Amino acid sequence: MKRIAVLISGSGTNLQAIIDRCRSGYIDGKIVSVISNNPNAFGLERAASSNIETKIINHSDYQSRDAFEDALYEHLAEIDADLIVLAGFMRILSHKITDYFMGKIINIHPSLLPKYPGLETHKKVISNKDNSHGVSVHFVSSELDSGPLIAQGEIKIHHNDNIDDIINRIHRIEHLIYPEVIKLICNNQIILNDNGIEFKENENTKGFIYRYYDF
Repeated sequence: MKRIAVLISGSGTNLQAIIDRCRSGYIDGKIVSVISNNPNAFGLERAASSNIETKIINHSDYQSRDAFEDALYEHLAEIDADLIVLAGFMRILSHKITDYFMGKIINIHPSLLPKYPGLETHKKVISNKDNSHGVSVHFVSSELDSGPLIAQGEIKIHHNDNIDDIINRIHRIEHLIYPEVIKLICNNQIILNDNGIEFKENENTKGFIYRYYDF
């Protein structure tokens, strides 16, 4: 059983999806720590209600980004997780953490990368009148939203969609595809090595896992 650490900053809906899948046995893993840079994140309450250890490392308590990352690095090294999951963690990680834990940190981003890295992806989809939108799961590197791509989930954008419709549908994708990727990593079916990502989930997988969701 893999040891999982989850980093959050907000409400923790992806965290809850992961908790539920671990509890059901779908994911062969145990969340050993939920870490938040925001002391008021509701995700901390989700973790506490499931008897999961929480840790607050508030970036505002540190005089520099380096000092904050030193504290985060020390905690991650101490708990020795097999997998570090960023689930709405709103801090950019530097080389110190991404290089040391390379291959162990994953993130989910609400766009079809490399399109729209960064913030306000839903607004960009609407303003650019895109026909499709989705999420990307990737290994984390020191460059923003640009690590090796593991999976993408895509939806069609309808002409009458507003931003709330899109956000709700994107969340539905996230809660399906992120636990799936975590399950496969915990089963050693997705591995990052010197030659890139090795997929053992399906011999026909080419480059990354793709899912289209018709909702």
